[in-house]
Amino acid sequence: MMVQTVTGLIPVDRLGRTLIHEHLFIAFPGAWFDPLAKFDRAECIEEAVQRLVQLCAEHRVRSIVDPCPIELGRDVTLMKEVSEKSGVHIVCTTGFYYEEMGLPVYWRARTVSEIAELYVREITHGIGDTGVKAGAIKVSTGAPVVTANEEKFLAAACMAQKETGVPIITHTTDGCAGPQQQQLIATGGVAAHHSLIGHSCCNVDPDYHRRIVDAGSYIGFDQIGAFVFQPDDVRADNLAKLVRDGFRTQVMMSMDLHCARLGKITPQVTADKVAKIEYFKAQGLSQTHTYLFTDFIPMLHARGVSQADIVTILEDNPRRFFAGESLSGKRK
Repeated sequence: MMVQTVTGLIPVDRLGRTLIHEHLFIAFPGAWFDPLAKFDRAECIEEAVQRLVQLCAEHRVRSIVDPCPIELGRDVTLMKEVSEKSGVHIVCTTGFYYEEMGLPVYWRARTVSEIAELYVREITHGIGDTGVKAGAIKVSTGAPVVTANEEKFLAAACMAQKETGVPIITHTTDGCAGPQQQQLIATGGVAAHHSLIGHSCCNVDPDYHRRIVDAGSYIGFDQIGAFVFQPDDVRADNLAKLVRDGFRTQVMMSMDLHCARLGKITPQVTADKVAKIEYFKAQGLSQTHTYLFTDFIPMLHARGVSQADIVTILEDNPRRFFAGESLSGKRK
C-alpha cells in the first residue's frame, strides 16, 4: 500500500513516526492584501527545515501531515522544498476551511459534484500546475454544529474519498460536532475508519471522546500544547483514559503548530485568548514542535501510558490510517 507525499508516492511502511496535524505556513483569507503584513519565504523555509530536522534527529519523526485548507495559504511548492531539504515526508491535503473562517464565495456557489471534482483532480492529477498531489482530504466545520454549507463540502469530501480511497482528516472548532461529522460521513457512504475526527482534545468531556471512538473513527488529540483552549493535564487525563479503556489503536497525536504566518491574529481570537497566549509565553510555555516529546509524553507516562502505547499512537496508527485498514479487532 502506498501513500501520496508532496515528493511522490511512498510505501506506507516508510511513514514511520508521524505527526498527523501540523502546518508549515498559514495565511487567513485577505492577509495577502494587508500592506503591513510581511512574509519572507526563504526565512519560512529555513525555519521549517530546521524544525523538521530537529524532530527527526532528536525524536525520530519521519513524516508530518500538513492539512492546510486550500484558502488558508496552502503552498504545496513550499512544502515540497521543505520536504526535500529536511528529508522528512510531508503529506498535503485538498479541501476547504469552515464557513466562519473560509469557504470562498466562488466555491460556495458550486455544486457538490463540482467541489468533489476539484478534490479528485488535486488527488489524482495534482494541485494546479505544481505536479504535487494531495494524499488526504480536509474537512472543516464550525461550532457548535455543522452548517448547511459545511454539510455540502463534507458531502463532496465523501464523494472524493470513495473515488480515490484517500482518508479524511477533519477540523472541529473548539472540539464541537465530531459525532455530527461522523454521522454525515456515514451518510456519505464512507466507512468510519477512513476518517480522523480532529481537535477532539479541545473537548474536556470523556463521553464525547468515547462516542467518537465507539463509532469507529480515529480520534485526534492534535492540538497538544494549545493552552488557550484546554490545559494539557486535561488532555493527558483524557488520552490516558482512552488507552486504559482499550482505544489506543484509534488515537492520533499532534500539535497543530505553524512555522510561519502571514498577517495578524484573526479577529475571532478574543482578547481573553490573546491574554492567555501572552501569559503562557511569559511562563516560558511558548511551544515548539518538540514539546510533544519533551513535556507531553512524560505526562502520559506518569498516567500509565507505556512507551509501547506511544509507538502505536505515533507509528502504527498513521500507517493503518493511510493504508485504509479496518479497525475491526484492533482494540486492545
